[in-house]
Amino acid sequence: MAVPKRKTSKARRDKRRANWKLTVPGLIACPQCHEPKMPHRVCPDCGHYNGKQVVKAE
Repeated sequence: MAVPKRKTSKARRDKRRANWKLTVPGLIACPQCHEPKMPHRVCPDCGHYNGKQVVKAE
């Protein structure tokens, strides 16, 4: 069984735990209503996707 030869320092140990940050989602303007929306998704404001009305707008 493998056993460490030396103690792992706090700096080396804590480097592995530093990847918790999230990234901001990329938003684009809807071509119909020009509201920000996530790419490749139906616009929540107007209900258009790929130039067609797919969801009835409220």
